[in-house]
Amino acid sequence: MKYFLIILFACCNFGLVAQNYSVKSKKAIASFEAAQTSYANQQAADALKHLDGAINKEKAFIEAYLLKADIYFNLKQYQNEVQVLEKALAIDSTFFVPALFNMGVAKYNTGEYDEVRVWMEAFIRHNKNKRTKLNPEFWIEKAQFAKEAIVNPIFIEPYNLGENINSQFDEYWPSLSADGETMIFTVLVPKDPLITDTDGLAKNAINFREDFYVSYKKDGEWLQREPLVSLNTNSNEGAQALSADGNWMFFTACGRRGGKGSCDIWFSRRVAEGWSQPVNLGAPVNTPFWESQPSFSSDGRTLYFVSNRPGGKGGKDIWKSTIIGYKKDGSPFFGKVENLGDNINSVEDENSPFIHLDNQTLYFSSDGWPGMGAMDLFYSRYDSVNGWSRPVNLGYPLNTENEEIGLVINAKGDLGYFSSNGLDNREDKDLYQFTIPQQIRPVPVTYIKGRVYDSETNETLSADIKINKLPGGELSVNAFTAPHSGEFLFCLPAGDTYALNIQKEGYLFYSDNFDVSGNGTIEKPQVLDVYLSQIKEGASFVLRNVFFETDSYQLKTESHTELDYVVRLLQLNPTLKVEIGGHTDNTGSRDYNLSLSEQRAKAVYLYIEQKGIDAQQLHFRGYGFDRPIESNDTEEGKAKNRRTELKVIEK
Repeated sequence: MKYFLIILFACCNFGLVAQNYSVKSKKAIASFEAAQTSYANQQAADALKHLDGAINKEKAFIEAYLLKADIYFNLKQYQNEVQVLEKALAIDSTFFVPALFNMGVAKYNTGEYDEVRVWMEAFIRHNKNKRTKLNPEFWIEKAQFAKEAIVNPIFIEPYNLGENINSQFDEYWPSLSADGETMIFTVLVPKDPLITDTDGLAKNAINFREDFYVSYKKDGEWLQREPLVSLNTNSNEGAQALSADGNWMFFTACGRRGGKGSCDIWFSRRVAEGWSQPVNLGAPVNTPFWESQPSFSSDGRTLYFVSNRPGGKGGKDIWKSTIIGYKKDGSPFFGKVENLGDNINSVEDENSPFIHLDNQTLYFSSDGWPGMGAMDLFYSRYDSVNGWSRPVNLGYPLNTENEEIGLVINAKGDLGYFSSNGLDNREDKDLYQFTIPQQIRPVPVTYIKGRVYDSETNETLSADIKINKLPGGELSVNAFTAPHSGEFLFCLPAGDTYALNIQKEGYLFYSDNFDVSGNGTIEKPQVLDVYLSQIKEGASFVLRNVFFETDSYQLKTESHTELDYVVRLLQLNPTLKVEIGGHTDNTGSRDYNLSLSEQRAKAVYLYIEQKGIDAQQLHFRGYGFDRPIESNDTEEGKAKNRRTELKVIEK
């Protein structure tokens, strides 16, 4: 939260004659103006010395006290700021009315929450500038929230991730793969690799740069971190986000050749040798302004990020854009950029968005909503009817008087990782882990990971993955296997049933069905090896997402999505002829099941034909229970035997 800086008031006096100050002493004024020059040159210590000299010469030099208070504010020495403001206001409480507001903020920063209202109400009484951008009511609300939060803390026990992750440097912006086994984070490292002691070294672009580091979890422990050599440069790279499968990375780079603005969002994907050469996402995501801090949704479609572009609600806002296609190099192309609106963005700054793998809970930092300190952590939930909910502060002591940024949460929703310089009495930022309190958890998410192979050669394949939520059929995930390894990982929020289709040109697609309504799937994510059959005579596969009413050949509506994929397969291969085979379990007579299976196969045939597929490409047949693939002695076996198959009879 940037409140009215006294330096703006003080600098207005450059070049003015002595009688325009509140004092007459030329020596005092000379010291004051020397302080202004030092402060403008970012020499705070020298400025304070000059101000002490000015005050020693003129005890009632109120401008000197006000500038000194502002310097202490920017140095985050809030107790000193209060003491200096008290002296200034004792000289003349209405000489500079915004000082009353500044005192209220200073009291907030020192934890004297009851005093905030006193000073803010004093500012309201004396303020004559009705167009002021200062917002005393917000600070009264903020102080009341902080007071109540301390009395009603949430129970958390953050613990430092230790020396394999943290160092004497700043670590922040963690990003986590969905399986929780890979963490990539940003480290502020000295540009000179020979420097090991950074005490007294100013944290600026001259002395430091941001690099990526990675750590992998083994047997429940994080291994020693390593730099991502293929992505790190002599410039700044940071504020990264991983896709759910860990194969895509979006990150921020500033001042890089090929950039659109001061800082842009770049894209890289995992390759056999490490990471691909980064490419700039370009317009409309990147502009001549500042874009940073990406977060990518688990459905593989939407990028959330922070920008200070025009059209926002405050200084820095959270925006989003959805993939509408892919470039020749395989990088995604994003469509129209949208502001997340008034329930997320305030008139101040929002930072570090993290869209959880449930694709409906957004965590972010803000200094524009009531909170504990400079930048607090919040969450908001999305629903299709009401949009984003009003942000909820994650509470004390997770939020402190310092900056809390860069929160990420694992798929299960029970573990969080964030960066803070307000814990363990540390000045440098470290990464911490904590158990998420129940009341601020997202929807639990399971993941399914595996690899796609050619069924004959056992070679890994690149393929497209589509997950549709049942019964409605809406697309939940649009993803790809890693080109170099055939690996995939996708996330499924608990409480629903999903249809999986894995497709590759020249192959029959793979079909599966997942019910993640129970806790068992959250505790034990599935590992799946998928074998795709090349399109050739005799090849077949089961349509596991074709459903019928019990003892009926009436297709359920949730079957339509999968059958539409069959339609597309036949459209792409117009010479292909297939047989639709209906199969049942052994419940009932043979004649009954032969009739039922044939009627079901015909129902599928008719649906596909009505979608415009030439009847010459289609045949159907009912097999009853003559060709089981599992034993009919168990309910599980019977369920697998009740199926619809697609078989190539001519290519």
